[in-house]
Amino acid sequence: MLDLARLGDAVRHEGGVSRRLLLAYGAALAGLPLLARRAAVSGRQPSFPTNPFALGVASGDPLSTSVVIWTRVAPRPTADGGGMRPENVDVRWEVADDERMSRNLMQGRVAAAHGLGHAVHVEVPGLQPDRWYFYRFHCGDATSPVGRTRTVPDTNATPDRLRFAMASCQHFEQGLFTAYEHMARDDLDLVFFLGDYIYEGAGQDGRVRKHGGPPNGKLTTLGDYRGRYAQYRSDPLLKAMHARCPWVVTWDDHEVENNYAGRGQDSGVVPKKALSAARFLEKRAAAYQAYYEAMPLGSRCLPQGPDLRLYRLVKFGKLASFPVLDTRQYRTPQPNGGEPSPLNKEAQSPTNTMLGERQKEWLKALLAVSNATWNVPTQQVMMGMVDTDPGKLRRYSMDKWTGAVSERREILEWVAGRKVSNVVVLSGDIHSNWVADLHLDDRQPNTPVVATEFVGTSVSSKGNGPPVPPALADVLASNPTVKFHDDQRGYVRCTVTPREWRTEFRVLDDVTRPGGKVSTAATFAVAAGRAGAGRV
Repeated sequence: MLDLARLGDAVRHEGGVSRRLLLAYGAALAGLPLLARRAAVSGRQPSFPTNPFALGVASGDPLSTSVVIWTRVAPRPTADGGGMRPENVDVRWEVADDERMSRNLMQGRVAAAHGLGHAVHVEVPGLQPDRWYFYRFHCGDATSPVGRTRTVPDTNATPDRLRFAMASCQHFEQGLFTAYEHMARDDLDLVFFLGDYIYEGAGQDGRVRKHGGPPNGKLTTLGDYRGRYAQYRSDPLLKAMHARCPWVVTWDDHEVENNYAGRGQDSGVVPKKALSAARFLEKRAAAYQAYYEAMPLGSRCLPQGPDLRLYRLVKFGKLASFPVLDTRQYRTPQPNGGEPSPLNKEAQSPTNTMLGERQKEWLKALLAVSNATWNVPTQQVMMGMVDTDPGKLRRYSMDKWTGAVSERREILEWVAGRKVSNVVVLSGDIHSNWVADLHLDDRQPNTPVVATEFVGTSVSSKGNGPPVPPALADVLASNPTVKFHDDQRGYVRCTVTPREWRTEFRVLDDVTRPGGKVSTAATFAVAAGRAGAGRV
């Protein structure tokens, strides 16, 4: 195994980051999580002067007979090590079918491993399909809050309805998490979080509230990232929403570094220096491990050094299939230097990718065999081709799917050619609401509609926004495939039945002060069997 302390010397000796060095480096970084995964229950029962479950509880990735339940033992969450000694501690978990936990159905013990920040991920087995459950944890003399979770219907079941919310981009400094206060009243089955759970920047004065962490720079180490997640997860509204129902999460860029692509080499994020590329891998490994520790993810998502397989499938019976995608870890660098550009030769290069070859083929295979009424790629960045510079010279974002326009067309051609039923794409990233029809090439709006895209705004990033975005008329005139655009904060609520998909854009009047009021800016529906969204 490579000695990480001598990584810089190895890079200089090899004159760069070779494939051999990357493999050795990845193996070295993988050691700690794998050892932590094998941590044994010790029998030690600690005593805590303060609540060790200050970060609450959460659940996620529900199956028909299983769900992941999560907590972290951290009496001082933002302190180094969460206020815990560097040793494993025992945690007991239990699942019941009532909120008072009087009808206990099952229980078990697990080690909260020091190597994973004393986070606990339990994949509860043996549950019944399509049922609500309650759960909690015990450690020493302390008991966690009670969380509510559910399993999804059996794979062959035909449920009448699914109600879920999607959210993204929750900048702690730029606004309050008021969206979750209203979301918690919506009686949801699931929440999909589409990225930018944290922001990596240093704290700034004069904002709604201030980031903790390194005073003079961005997050770099595992301890830095752990502290930032602890600060975000300490928010009472976010904590309460995690306890209401299962979350299905994926990341975007700010969980590591703004606009990073893949391994960071030869991109605008990391300078083209071999040592910097190696250090970026170390940073990415720290960020990925902290992400895993903070999220209700199962063992299949356990990080392996600088890698973590996050793409996976969540199904709600035969009603809806959600391939959850990762458009950061495997992507190629943004073309044209990442700047908004025409769809020139560099932007249209067939080697540009958002998904990487393996994830792309996995997605295509899922879509080809799906028996679901609704097929819902759930991912980060906008797939619609939106001209950002209305005028004679069209310009498109290179950080979205327009930076990999050939791959975009390949996927949509696959959908059209195999007549995949009712494809709805869910996206986040850009701190605004959008509804768009997707064509093989959106510059040809008179061609058949292949799918519908709903882009959700931010929870708080950018602070309060106007109901009518600047230049809205020009944007709509230049992009006839766009049905709706709004720049307010909030979340998206979706109700899905075998006959109809309905999306409501829930927006807040103020995220800078407590008590912001919510309203519905617009509602759109898609009829099963007919591509394209209409306002209702």
